[in-house]
Amino acid sequence: MIRQDEAIGRASVANRTGGTPRPPGRARRLVLYLLLAITIVLVVDAVVGEKGLMAMLQARRQFDEVTRALERARADNIELRETARRLREDPAAIEALARKDLGLIRPGEKVFIVRDAAPRR
Repeated sequence: MIRQDEAIGRASVANRTGGTPRPPGRARRLVLYLLLAITIVLVVDAVVGEKGLMAMLQARRQFDEVTRALERARADNIELRETARRLREDPAAIEALARKDLGLIRPGEKVFIVRDAAPRR
């Protein structure tokens, strides 16, 4: 036997739902398709957008490249400072540079020019 409370509860559920459960309607499918499209757009933007994953990876590569260039410039700067210090303080360094770059010699020295000979066959 059905109790009166259960009968009243079933009747109220039937009145709220229209008596039978409704299948997903056209509006519901439209909302689902719209949510799917928005999700796809957001995912694509997150990957290739202006601030997306690809832009972040490109920025990281550029940062690494600039960091390496900065390290090379700092090493060159240290080397140039050492060269300048030696040229200010060491007359032998000045003489060696003049001999190497300008081809200067001391009085009484002789210069020998050695040419590479072609290899024999």
